Amino acid sequence: MRPLTDTNTTGVPSMTTLLPTTTAGSLPKPSWLAQPETLWSPWKLEGAELAAGKQDALRLAVDDQRQAGIDIVGDGEQTRQHFVTTFVEHLTGVDFARREVVRIRDRYDASVPTVTGAVSRPRPVFVEDARFLRAQTDQPIKWTLPGPMTMIDTLHDAHYRSREKLAWEFATILNQEARELEAAGVDIIQFDEPAFNVFFDEANDWGIATLERAAEGLTAETAVHICYGYGIKANTDWKKTLGSEWRQYEQTFPNLQKSTIDIISLECQNSRVPMELIELVRGKKVMVGAIDVATDHVETPEQVADILRKALAFVDADKLYPATNCGMAPLTRGVATGKLRALGAGAAIVREELLA
Repeated sequence: MRPLTDTNTTGVPSMTTLLPTTTAGSLPKPSWLAQPETLWSPWKLEGAELAAGKQDALRLAVDDQRQAGIDIVGDGEQTRQHFVTTFVEHLTGVDFARREVVRIRDRYDASVPTVTGAVSRPRPVFVEDARFLRAQTDQPIKWTLPGPMTMIDTLHDAHYRSREKLAWEFATILNQEARELEAAGVDIIQFDEPAFNVFFDEANDWGIATLERAAEGLTAETAVHICYGYGIKANTDWKKTLGSEWRQYEQTFPNLQKSTIDIISLECQNSRVPMELIELVRGKKVMVGAIDVATDHVETPEQVADILRKALAFVDADKLYPATNCGMAPLTRGVATGKLRALGAGAAIVREELLA
C-alpha cells in the first residue's frame, strides 16, 4: 500500500502511519447531481452531462475528504445510485424489469430485480471510475464493493434457487472486478457485508468463505465492512429491537479473525456495541466507526477521540483505522462534511497523545 500522508501547515505532504482515517463508503451527492438525503435518488443529468457531473462530484468528494484530514480517500460512491444495485446492473442474468418483493436483511420489504439466468460480468464495472479517483490524489485510495451475501440478499433468485450457490457465483465475479481495481491503483478493496449482522449461521457456514473467494489472490489490502445499515427509518426502527447491548458481531468475529481478510470494519459511535468485542479480532486491523450516521448531530473531535481511546484497549494503535459507522449518503452535505472534519480532528487528538 502507498505510504499514508497528510498535509502539514506548509501544505507539504508529510508521513503519517498512525491512526489513518477513512470513511465507510458513501457521501452525500451534490444537489445538482441527485436529490439530497435520498437513497436510490434518480440522476438530475443525462448523457454526457451526467458523466461529467459524476466526475465533478467525485472530485468534490475527494477535496472534502482531503480538507477534513481523511488519510485513505474514497470516491464517496458518487458515480452510483446504490452500493449493491449499481454493481448488479452491469451483470448479465439479472432482469431489472422483472421485480419481486423480498425481505431485505430480514427487516424490511423491497421490490428487487430477479436473477433469471447464469450471472456473469461481461465487462469491468467500476474500473474506469477507480482510475479517475487514482488520478485525483497521491493518497492511498479505497474502493467499496458489495459482498456476496449482501448481494444475494438484495435480489430475488429464480434461477439458482440456492443462496449459497448464487453467493459463490457472485464471489467469482467480485474477484474479477477486485483484481482489475487493484491493477487500476486501488490500495484497499472493501467488501460491504451488512448481512453478516443478520444471517449468522449462513455467514459462518459459507458467507465468510465466499468473501475470501472474492478477495482471493489480491495484493491490495482487503476489508469487510459489517454494519447495522444506513441511518434510514427502516434501520433505525430495527435497531430499537436489538436491546441494550448489540452483540451481533460476537457471532461472526471469531471466524473473521481466522479469515484472510486484512481489515474488519464495525460501528461504535452510539451503537451500543460493547467495545470489548473488538478483542475477538485481535491481530486484524480494525476500522472503528467513530461517527454516527443515523443522526444529524455533528460529533465534536473530543467525542471521536473518546471512542478511539476506548478502542485502543482492544486493538493495537498501529492497527486502528478511525472511520465512520456506515455510509453517509442520506445526510445533508453540510452535516457530512462536519462529521468528516470531526473524524479527522478527533483522530489527530489521539495521534498526538500516542506520539507524545
